[in-house]
Amino acid sequence: MSFLIITAADVSRIVSSIHHSRLENLMAFVFHTLSSGSGFDVPPREAITMAQHKALFMPARVQGLGTSIKVVSVPRYPADQRGLPASSLVLDENTGGIRAIVNARQLTALRTAAGSLLATHLLLSVRDPKTFLAFGAGKQIEAHVDLHLRAYSTMETCTIVNKSNNQRLTDLIVRLKSAHPTITFQSLILKDDLARLEQVTRAANIICTATSSKEPLFEAEWVSPGTHLNLIGSYTPEMAEISSELLHQAGKVVVDSREACASEAGELIKAGFSEEDMVEIGTLVDFDDNLPDADYRKVHALCDEVRRVGKITIFKSVGVGLQDVAITNMVVNLAGEIGTRIDSYDDNQF
Repeated sequence: MSFLIITAADVSRIVSSIHHSRLENLMAFVFHTLSSGSGFDVPPREAITMAQHKALFMPARVQGLGTSIKVVSVPRYPADQRGLPASSLVLDENTGGIRAIVNARQLTALRTAAGSLLATHLLLSVRDPKTFLAFGAGKQIEAHVDLHLRAYSTMETCTIVNKSNNQRLTDLIVRLKSAHPTITFQSLILKDDLARLEQVTRAANIICTATSSKEPLFEAEWVSPGTHLNLIGSYTPEMAEISSELLHQAGKVVVDSREACASEAGELIKAGFSEEDMVEIGTLVDFDDNLPDADYRKVHALCDEVRRVGKITIFKSVGVGLQDVAITNMVVNLAGEIGTRIDSYDDNQF
């Protein structure tokens, strides 16, 4: 038996050819499956504390897509800026053996951004958005900016706000300018110029946040009616990227998983939101015969209701394991001749 090793460089080659609409549709199917309550299996996440990291083990299966386990090592100390090592082990549905080992650093950001793009398309009330505002300078923000700019040809400006003027921010701006030469990019340092930050926040049609902040990144009163926000950063009760005041302006908050957000999304916990105050994004889409290759349909009545009850719209994501299964299996299916094949890994002689 052989299996495939797909490196970070291999992943970049493969995903560069995937249209943003295909990624968005894949996440729609995943969220729809999750909200249906059947067709998947997600055992509890396990964690092991290492010397420098906390290793997270996240197995999951989606019927019709595949089975995998993702391993992510989260740095234990804030000074560690090396990112999050991540790999996914994909199983063969027929033999039960290893089908592939895939570098998941980029895929984690890509699948999250695809989910956010789905939310933006479902909820944004501005027909032709022109201004994009992002908080953070990591891979999550790069993927979010890239997918949204690819999806909305009307975009004109993009502002990246970071806590410091570091090399990561500089390199990110360079890459984004190269990928999107028609967009005007600018960067701001958080808390350095509050007047300018207020100005770009008021002007933003779409705001994406992907930071580890434990306090609001901007004032609630700065956000204009009709703005859509994708909140990605918080994943513990102590973390929060926006204020409770701003959350309540949305009325209903759309989430990837009500159960997960009720226990992990700091903003929602601090604001006293219960699961009844949340709307799963999977209920806002529908599929014919629940086939993953079919195009999703927007449930207009429910989307309109979410927009009606608030001045703004908010999507909060903490990430679900089904997303990893979906994006990893898509990459393996599209690999073709890309990657390194290991032959005779298991010859079944013992």
